[in-house]
Amino acid sequence: MREERKNAAWPFLLLLSMLIVFLTGCSGEDKVGVPITMAYISTDGTKIVEEEYYLESVSVGSQVNEVLGQLSTAPSMMEYTAPLSQGIEVLDVTVNEDSVVLNLSREYSQLDSITEILTRASIVRSLTQIESITYVSIQVEGSDIRDSDGELVGRLTADSFIDNSGEEISTYEKTTIRLYFANEDGTALKAVNRTLAYNTNISMERLVLEELIKGPTSTNTEVSALLSPDIKVVSVIVKDKVCYVNLDESFLTFSTPVDSEVIIYGIVDTLCELSNISRVQFSVNGDSNVMFRETISLNTEFTKDLDYVETE
Repeated sequence: MREERKNAAWPFLLLLSMLIVFLTGCSGEDKVGVPITMAYISTDGTKIVEEEYYLESVSVGSQVNEVLGQLSTAPSMMEYTAPLSQGIEVLDVTVNEDSVVLNLSREYSQLDSITEILTRASIVRSLTQIESITYVSIQVEGSDIRDSDGELVGRLTADSFIDNSGEEISTYEKTTIRLYFANEDGTALKAVNRTLAYNTNISMERLVLEELIKGPTSTNTEVSALLSPDIKVVSVIVKDKVCYVNLDESFLTFSTPVDSEVIIYGIVDTLCELSNISRVQFSVNGDSNVMFRETISLNTEFTKDLDYVETE
């Protein structure tokens, strides 16, 4: 009896195995092509969301056009928005060995700052999924795009955008920060308000410090750079209202005509504009027992001092 039941089960098991193979084969046939991850914008306009897609084209130029076509078409998921379906037209596409130059219509320049960053991220993240494409440049009617400070954006890579948990670009918010740069002769400080859309994955103290290192915009001729753009932020941490700023060794060696006290208090006064900071402690590669320009000991906590700020 047991042998009969075992033999009777074989046809059922054989049929089940054939069904699994058939379904697996159909599933594979439904997904033909090169798998990539398309980047779209969430419908609430706060982040990048991703969806798997299979490229059907073979040549790089055709793949670029296929990706742009997808970015211009409403995705299957209702919670996604295609970045180029916002009235933006692709006027021209130039494909080089490892880069794409994308010329868009003037509607792109009419996007608000946050939507523009997300649109830019979506385009770049999607196009660089193509194996040979590393760089993307975006133009509007033949002119290279600029950021909110009026600076040229230039060539972009997927690494130009910070990930959140490796899955999506985190929420962007708009903020206005106050930065203290040097005056024209480097003897005093001048305050500059800067409005920008920032990634909430970045702490405000790192944001203002990196913006300070970036320097004034090319259109603002009334102030001078306080620091060298080559200076690297090793770490910046706030604890008990003390901001611990750890910079690399180039902070001690860069050349500038700006007074030493102006440099130090430009950083301190900028950071102390944040409500969670009242003091600043410097270090260079983790060492606070150093002298800045052989005149200022960094082994102390600095507090805000507006005496260095130039009066109108």
